[in-house]
Amino acid sequence: MNHCEDHNMDKKMVPRTEEEIESIMKRLKRIEGQVRGVQKMVEDNRYCIDILVQISAITAALNKVGLNLLERHVSHCVSKAIREGSGEESIRELMDVIKQFSK
Repeated sequence: MNHCEDHNMDKKMVPRTEEEIESIMKRLKRIEGQVRGVQKMVEDNRYCIDILVQISAITAALNKVGLNLLERHVSHCVSKAIREGSGEESIRELMDVIKQFSK
């Protein structure tokens, strides 16, 4: 299933480039390392504030990855859906994910 598709396999959306995939994976691996660092901090019984600061940094990094994906989705997938006449469904899907994001 392509990244911009939901449950409808017949949608023709815009695949990510190798560079985009590489960039996202690099960010996610960095975040994974940060999470491991926090696990170690907990195991080492580090000061709560230090752990919370790291958790905040992880949250910010994940939000940045999400916002980058969201921006790309709008500029490629949603834009294409609108041009092809299926914009309403795509916008509804987009709004649902934005609501999830803002919880």
